[in-house]
Amino acid sequence: MNKRTLTAVATALAATITLGTAGCSGSKHPAAGKGAGGKNPATANQGAAVGGTPQKGGTLTVLSNQDFTHLDPARNWVMSDMEFGTRLLYRTLVTYKAAPGTAGGELVPDLATDLGTSSNGAKTWTFHLKQGIKYEDGTPVTAQDIKYNVERSFSPDLPGGADYAARYLAGAEGYQGPAEGKHLDSIRTPDDHTIVFELRKPFAEFPNATVMPTFAPVPKGQDKGPQYDNRPFSSGPYKIESYQRGKKLVLVRNTSWDASTDEVRKAYPDKLVMVMGLKANQIDDRLIASQGADASAVSWGALRPESAAKVLPSAEVRKRLIAESTNCTDMVQMHTGRAPFNDVKVRQAVQYALDRDSVLTASGGPAFNDLSTAYMPATLFDGKEPDTLKIPATGDVEKAKQLLKEAGKPDGFETKMTVSTGDKGRAEAIQQSLGKAGIKVTIETVDPSAFYATIGDTKNRTDIAYTGWCPDYPSGSTFLPFVFDGRYIKEKGNSGNHSLFRDRSTMKRMDEIAAMTDAKQANTAWRQLDGEILAMAPAVPVLVRRWPLVLGSNIAGAYGQTSFGGQLDYATVGLKDPSKSQG
Repeated sequence: MNKRTLTAVATALAATITLGTAGCSGSKHPAAGKGAGGKNPATANQGAAVGGTPQKGGTLTVLSNQDFTHLDPARNWVMSDMEFGTRLLYRTLVTYKAAPGTAGGELVPDLATDLGTSSNGAKTWTFHLKQGIKYEDGTPVTAQDIKYNVERSFSPDLPGGADYAARYLAGAEGYQGPAEGKHLDSIRTPDDHTIVFELRKPFAEFPNATVMPTFAPVPKGQDKGPQYDNRPFSSGPYKIESYQRGKKLVLVRNTSWDASTDEVRKAYPDKLVMVMGLKANQIDDRLIASQGADASAVSWGALRPESAAKVLPSAEVRKRLIAESTNCTDMVQMHTGRAPFNDVKVRQAVQYALDRDSVLTASGGPAFNDLSTAYMPATLFDGKEPDTLKIPATGDVEKAKQLLKEAGKPDGFETKMTVSTGDKGRAEAIQQSLGKAGIKVTIETVDPSAFYATIGDTKNRTDIAYTGWCPDYPSGSTFLPFVFDGRYIKEKGNSGNHSLFRDRSTMKRMDEIAAMTDAKQANTAWRQLDGEILAMAPAVPVLVRRWPLVLGSNIAGAYGQTSFGGQLDYATVGLKDPSKSQG
């Protein structure tokens, strides 16, 4: 993105209202909530549903510039994909309440009758399944099907999924999945409606983990290995009618789904059609205009930063804007196992050289983003991140140059950074700021659907990746261990720890905190550990984005689900007038 476009966006935002970012030293933006308009116009609908109550019927169209990373529940661990899969196609033992705002963080039973029962000091967890839950062909969902999907998530040919099972199940070390008839003794199914998990260590938060698609059912007879990604077998309110990868996905009702067993999903539309391969700017313009069939459409991806100037000045369009926080921290993650980033001073030089304020501008400004001064998002710090390093938001180039000199690189060095195509503008802002300190960055862009596979290939990836992490639930245990525990790094399909950080004292401390039974004590310890890792600089926290979505004018029951990164909650969205939809 060129400088003129960025300036135009920033100017348009400033003309609309004076905005800013709280708690960012050295920021060029004034404090949020002060100035001409008072509140941030992007958050007018925060914590609320837009469009009234939907009517049953019609076709909801989803406009997308990309395909899913994965829909196979054993591999689905990207926030938006998880929300789509678990709200529409398959159910999990436990899920999140369908509600806007903080209420969307409440755990509720899904396949299970309750949130699970613990015994043996929280090392044994038992769940009982509801009666009457069926797949799309009318056959019953069984406890054995959930066991089978958890086991297949260990398969080397199904990488990328949530690894809570690998981290916590007893006897899971070295397990390679059920392909050769091998099963985990730590998952027992005494009958078709009971499943028992034996953990290798106490885990009081285990019910939170069972929200993950890993804990959805897959019947063994339907499993097709890697090809299952193209056609997951439905236990939810919709089933796949057709799926052309990268082009179009059509969902129709699963007539075997019984609403009486499901307190979460409303299944208002008769059909959902996801059209892929569109240009992101065209999607924004179509939804802003909301003409014809587009009035019954929503966007899969977040509003582009460049489109902010078309949205925020318009009262009519702002009524159709939702912009919940993703609760996910964007980071510049450096390959700590490879020179020059195996030198802490080089990594610290990147910390100081980075102009986070310019990345904020490239991301649409303070209306849609908050700068980060810690790894974990503010929600894990009681609402406000600490600023332990006190690095100005605009960076400190001279300090960065001094650190490079101490590292024996007074003339800087060259490196490569991989980003998703949607992050190219942010990458260019990073490139420019690091360049001022002598760090010459070449940007490599990857299609979003292939991005995680690319940076998850630890042998062939570049030295830097711009990516992020979202806590799966409000606990440091679901953030720092997944991003910085070196014991779970995979050669392919690596997730979270893209800095390939392996520090023994850090991992030892993680185990100590995980064993704490006092939640308050553990929270304090996670926060302290965040600052300790930050000082070693395996990654640089940059910002926490919002997930701005402009809705078609015929959309109802829409809100950003805070537990799924602010993505539209497909459990409750529908149409005001189904007769006006097309398709």
